[in-house]
Amino acid sequence: MTEVEVRTASRGDSGIRRRTPVSVLHDQRITYLIGGGLTALVYLGLLALALPILEDSVPYLLVVATCHFATVLIVYPWYRLAVFRVTCGSWIEGYARFYVVCLGFLAASMVGLPLLVGIFDIPVVFAQFCIMAGGAFLSYAINRSWTFRNRASV
Repeated sequence: MTEVEVRTASRGDSGIRRRTPVSVLHDQRITYLIGGGLTALVYLGLLALALPILEDSVPYLLVVATCHFATVLIVYPWYRLAVFRVTCGSWIEGYARFYVVCLGFLAASMVGLPLLVGIFDIPVVFAQFCIMAGGAFLSYAINRSWTFRNRASV
């Protein structure tokens, strides 16, 4: 029979730090996840509201583009101030770069939605959710390295 020695670390030696909910917001990855959730909630909410109202009079891809534009306007301040903590530079220039990145994802929607909706008969909002989920990590990398990069270190 083998004996096992058990040691317990004192509270200060465990290496585990407790963080308050507010201190978690200092982690860019956490604020980015919150921003992604906020973006998805706003965009998919706008889309879910607009599609039934406009479905007979406006093509769904135009509704998607309009909701996309509105969402980018709404969420840009969160990404600028809370996620990437940009305090200098032009808001308009920063928004333009942010929107260029977002246009790439809108293009993915314009290609992917007709495939998912038209060929596979997936509902528009769920198809858009799938496309958004696929681009989340790429969006973070592009925004971090280009849109909100530290201009002083360039």
